[in-house]
Amino acid sequence: MDFGGPSFVIAIIAVSYGAWILNNWIRAKHGYELEDEWGGKSKPKDTKESAQLREENAALRDQIDSMQDRMVVLEKIVTDRGYSLHDEIEALRDKPVAARNDSGVPLDITTREKA
Repeated sequence: MDFGGPSFVIAIIAVSYGAWILNNWIRAKHGYELEDEWGGKSKPKDTKESAQLREENAALRDQIDSMQDRMVVLEKIVTDRGYSLHDEIEALRDKPVAARNDSGVPLDITTREKA
């Protein structure tokens, strides 16, 4: 291959131009600003779909913020020194079956006699 000939220079120009077109096509497809050959930017048009996506993103961010607040509260509950669920479960295992106090509500299953 002759690197000094005009065919090589034309091939480099063609590959560069093709890469520029592919780059702009990908950017336009994903909603990024387009760049022309002099470095200027052109903003994409604001469509109804993009407005809906912005609203949905805002709603999802609000939801994530509220869930993070809930997680903070749950972490405080779980890491609190007074939280002794594990100790309570282990204490129940140590008690004999007869000594356990049944905490269920007793059912009144007496039948009434017909008068």
